[in-house]
Amino acid sequence: MSAVSDRLPTFPWDKLEPYKKTAAAHPDGIVDLSVGTPVDPVPELIQKALIDAADSPGYPTVWGTPALRDAITGWVERRLGARGVTHRHVLPIVGSKELVAWLPTQLGLGPGDRVAYPRLAYPTYEVGARLARAEYEVYDDPTELDPRGLKLLWLNSPSNPTGKVLSGQELTRIVAWAREHGVLIFSDECYLELGWEADPVSVLHPDVNGGSCDGIVAVHSLSKRSNLAGYRAAFLAGDPAVLGPLLEIRKHGGMMTSAPTQAAVVAALGDDEHVRVQRDRYAARRTALRGALEAHGFRIEHSEASLYLWATRDESCWATVAHLAELGVLVAPGDFYGEAGARHVRVAFTATDDRVEAAVRRLA
Repeated sequence: MSAVSDRLPTFPWDKLEPYKKTAAAHPDGIVDLSVGTPVDPVPELIQKALIDAADSPGYPTVWGTPALRDAITGWVERRLGARGVTHRHVLPIVGSKELVAWLPTQLGLGPGDRVAYPRLAYPTYEVGARLARAEYEVYDDPTELDPRGLKLLWLNSPSNPTGKVLSGQELTRIVAWAREHGVLIFSDECYLELGWEADPVSVLHPDVNGGSCDGIVAVHSLSKRSNLAGYRAAFLAGDPAVLGPLLEIRKHGGMMTSAPTQAAVVAALGDDEHVRVQRDRYAARRTALRGALEAHGFRIEHSEASLYLWATRDESCWATVAHLAELGVLVAPGDFYGEAGARHVRVAFTATDDRVEAAVRRLA
């Protein structure tokens, strides 16, 4: 056991505990903007689908029901603009973090293989490489990487933590480079439906991939767009030559989404109205927090999409965390996402309207 845990870095969120205690001591309580966890209700039509499927005594299948695969393929074509998507092009997963952490292992990567991800990135990309004992490195432009031994290239657009969006032209260039060098792309697109000042594009769009998903897989989650973080509901879409072996591995590992959750996902992917309603909530919170932060002396960078504001006061991120904690506001230090974030903080707008209003008052 220790041999595995010793490969991993210190869990970053543990470092926030002292600042969380400071923020919680505020007379009006803490405003926790550190973690992007949904706080709004699960839409009723999704709850109903879950309840209606609650009598599910048998084992679910790893590949999901035909209805679930139909829902995923339909959504991928309708929302992402993909073409020719069949059941072989999709695979349900038990939340996206599980996939990110275990993908290098499931791909059979190990010592001597390389995994690359953005310089500022979700820390689980590194964790996945460490678990597989693969080498890992960061990039600013992936096409400047040495392709020798590079077995897995993570893209993340819109970015967590910065909210930066890769344009269609950038994605097209990266996909062409990866194919030229035989590098597998996994594109984390979990925030794609939350574009504010940009319209995020999927690697599955034919303008990006030339109408072929060879060598590319997109990762999507219902946690943010449908408030289903507690359901652990996500899926992959892309190259059947990659997804087929992953399906077999995941069958052996029992990595199956529960039957009620599968039914809930069918309902969620079939309805766009609840996504619009949730977007409107987030847009209002984003506007309020951005204005308050800027008036307080912060500069907001990138942040054209996702659920976060990437903010700086041109000081150590921990000095900023401490300053805001004294106001009862907890944010995430930028260095959780890489050394390049050492002078930024990530501010989530996933708190309730009441708590966002409290943060705005305190910043004023």
